[in-house]
Amino acid sequence: MSTVEAGKVVFIHFTLKNDAGETIDSSDGNEPLIYLHGADNIVPGLEQELTGKKVGDKVSTVIPAAEGYGERDEAGAQRVPRDEFPAEMEIEVGMPFHAETGDGAMITVWVTAVTDDLVELDMNHPLAGENLHFDVEVVKIREATANELEHGHPHGEDGTAAHHH
Repeated sequence: MSTVEAGKVVFIHFTLKNDAGETIDSSDGNEPLIYLHGADNIVPGLEQELTGKKVGDKVSTVIPAAEGYGERDEAGAQRVPRDEFPAEMEIEVGMPFHAETGDGAMITVWVTAVTDDLVELDMNHPLAGENLHFDVEVVKIREATANELEHGHPHGEDGTAAHHH
C-alpha cells in the first residue's frame, strides 16, 4: 500500500480551524485538495504530519504558526498611494497581489485596508501568526508524473490536465 512521501500526489479532505474553533477553510462537500508532497504545496507542519500516512488515515493536529504561515512581521505592512493602481481597478480588503521586490523576486501581498487615497498592503499571509488546527483524511495517493515533478505541483486527478504557467 502506498504511503505519503515526497514525489507522491496526495488527495486529502480537510477542515482548518483557528484557535477560537472557527472554521477557516474546508473541503467538506467539495472535491479533495490535491497536492504534490515534498514540493511546498501545503504548509510545512502539515506536510510533516502527513508523511508516512496511508489512504484512510485521519490526522487531527495543531500546527504552530512558525510551521504554518510563519510568525507575523509587523515590518511587512506598507501604504501605497491609491493612484499607483489603475483607476478602474476594484480593490478590496483580503485581495492578494503579486509584487516585485527591489531584487526582482516575486512576492504575494494582501490588501488590509483601502481608502480614497491609500491602499495598505501586507507581506504577511492573512494566517501568519495563527496556530492552524487541521482535521485531515488521506483519500488517495498516486505517483506523480514527470511533468508534475518538473513543475512542482499536480496536474489534476490523473496528472494529465492541461494547464498554463
